[in-house]
Amino acid sequence: MWANEFSDVTALTKPECYEYLSQASLGRIAASIDALPVILPVHFVLSGESVLFPTLPGSKLDAATTDTVVAFEVDAEEPLDGSYWSVLLRGLASSVGDGPDHTHGRPLLLDPWPTMQRNLRLVRVEPTLVSGRKFRITGEGPSTEPHHTSSL
Repeated sequence: MWANEFSDVTALTKPECYEYLSQASLGRIAASIDALPVILPVHFVLSGESVLFPTLPGSKLDAATTDTVVAFEVDAEEPLDGSYWSVLLRGLASSVGDGPDHTHGRPLLLDPWPTMQRNLRLVRVEPTLVSGRKFRITGEGPSTEPHHTSSL
């Protein structure tokens, strides 16, 4: 997309960013693996202002998200008004310890196979920078012009 394809670009406030994040469950984690950037999809939940997602212990993603700086992004389309939003968090990823304090006492359903959850490591992204945008792509979205039907 080129810059002139966007219209109505609006910066989101921090509370708006978290409101949009609370509506999603699939995001992308950006980290460095073997000294190269990688972006991978992950299922996540919000815990306060942190993002939590599972990883397999010993995997490259596990190693790449242990006490390192990462980026986390979620975006989606708002079908009712034809707009799009994107939220970007940047901060420190670390392993979540045991105990209810780490998840604010809420059960986390991150994996559709509950038996696998006990084999996963939970990663928390504590954001230091939060930004977001809502935008519309020129020529997309609901039309404001009346629809005309032709009779045959």
